[in-house]
Amino acid sequence: MTVDRRLHEGASSATLVDLLDRVLDKGLVVAGDVSISLANVELLTIRIRLLVCSIDKAEQIGLNWWRYESRLGRGAGEEIARLQARVAELEQQLKSTKPKG
Repeated sequence: MTVDRRLHEGASSATLVDLLDRVLDKGLVVAGDVSISLANVELLTIRIRLLVCSIDKAEQIGLNWWRYESRLGRGAGEEIARLQARVAELEQQLKSTKPKG
């Protein structure tokens, strides 16, 4: 009886892995709205949109916000500070090369 249970559990986990692989490959969108009303007056509406997919699939459909989100990556804040310093330097050079008149 133990052997049968192991075979059954193996098939279930393989199916779960296949399902997860398919969801990450194709993507899954979950959408919903939550509305709170009092005496037929809408007080609050929350729109929930959830996309579950792999990073490769997200990039294929044009979603790559995590690359530019400074709170998500290490060193991203340093990179932004470096770029801001470079912009300030270039602006200073531009001001000094403008002809007076």
